[in-house]
Amino acid sequence: MLRSSIREFLCSEAMHHLGIPTTRALSLVGTGEEVVRDMFYDGHPRPEPGAVVCRIAPGFLRFGSWQLPASRGDTVLLRRLADHVQRHHFPELHGRGPDGDAEWFAQVCERTAWMVAGWMRVGFVHGVMNTDNMSILGLTIDYGPYGWLEDYDPDWTPNTTDAHGRRYRYGAQPQVAYWNLTRLAQALAPLFGGAAPLEAGLQRYLDAWARAEREMVAGKLGLARAGAGDVALFEDLCRVLQAGQFDLTTFFRQLGEVDPATARPADFAAVSYDAVAAAAVSPALQEWLARYAARLADDPLAPPRRRERMRLANPRYVLRNWLAQEAIDRAEAGDLASVATLLEVMRRPYEDQPGREHYAGLRPEWARHRAGCSMLSCSS
Repeated sequence: MLRSSIREFLCSEAMHHLGIPTTRALSLVGTGEEVVRDMFYDGHPRPEPGAVVCRIAPGFLRFGSWQLPASRGDTVLLRRLADHVQRHHFPELHGRGPDGDAEWFAQVCERTAWMVAGWMRVGFVHGVMNTDNMSILGLTIDYGPYGWLEDYDPDWTPNTTDAHGRRYRYGAQPQVAYWNLTRLAQALAPLFGGAAPLEAGLQRYLDAWARAEREMVAGKLGLARAGAGDVALFEDLCRVLQAGQFDLTTFFRQLGEVDPATARPADFAAVSYDAVAAAAVSPALQEWLARYAARLADDPLAPPRRRERMRLANPRYVLRNWLAQEAIDRAEAGDLASVATLLEVMRRPYEDQPGREHYAGLRPEWARHRAGCSMLSCSS
C-alpha cells in the first residue's frame, strides 16, 4: 500500500544519508489499484492506494533464517546457510573451519553493535526488533512501525502492539540486540564443538557497544574522545532532557551552536515541548552546562573543530513521523511532489538548508496523537 511503501522508501534512504548501515530503496511504484487494510487491527478496514517499494541490499538473510532450520534439527541446512553467507559476504573467512565460523559470528555481533549505536545517536526507534528483523549483515531492515524520538523519552516505542510491555523502546535497543544475538548463537550451536566461541562472539558485541557508545558520546558532545566520566555526563544530560521535555534532535544541534562558556537554559527554551517543564529543570540544566564547559576546557579540540564534530554527529533533519505523514497525505491525494521534496531534504541531513526550516521544526500539536505520527502498527 502507498502509505507503508512511502514510509519504507523514505526512511531507508534517510538512514543511508545519516551514515547508518541500512537496506536501500530502488523504486516506489503505484499499482493503480486499491488494497484493503485495517491499520490498527481494530475492525475498521478501509481501501487504500496500492504501491510497491523495491528494496535492495547485498543480502536479506536474518537471524531467524538460522533459527528455523535449528528448530527442525536440520544441521545440514544450517551449515549450507553459514557457508553461503561466508562465501558471498565474508570471503576472507570462508573455508577456514571452526576458526572462520567463530570470527564470522563475532563480526556479525560487532556489526550489530555499531548499527544500533547509529540508531541511538540519531534517536531512531526500530519498533519491532525481533530476530526476523535483524540482518545477518548488520543492516537496518524492515521499516514498519519505526519512529524518531522527539521529546526525549527512553521508554518511548512507536509500536502500538508494544505499548504495554515496551520491549522495543528506544532505551532498550542495545539490550534487545544482545538478546537477539544470543538467540542466533543458540541456533548456530550445532555448528560448534562448544559454547566458548559463541560466548567470545557475544563478548565482542559488548566490547564493540562500549566503544560505539563512547564514540557516540564524543561526537554528540564534541569531544576528542570520551571516557566513562563523559558517558556519565551524557546520561545526566539525558535525564534533564527527559524531565524538561526537550526535543532530542534540535537540542543537540543547538548545543553545538552556542558558546558553552556563556550558554544559559534560556538558549534552549524554544526546543522544549512544555515551557513549564523546561522552566522546572532550568537550575539542573544550568548546572550541567557549567560542568560541560569545564569538561571542554580540558579537551584538546579547538572550538571550530568541536563545532564541526558536533555538526557531523547531530543531524539538523531526521525523518520525523509527522513529516512522513504530511507527504503521505498529499501523495494519497495525488500530489507526489512532497515525497520528492522530503527525500531531497533527507539526503543532506547534517547541512543547514535555507528555506526548509519546516523540516527541522518541532512536532506540531496536531501530530501529538494522530495515527501515523504517534501511533503506528506493523501495518503502518
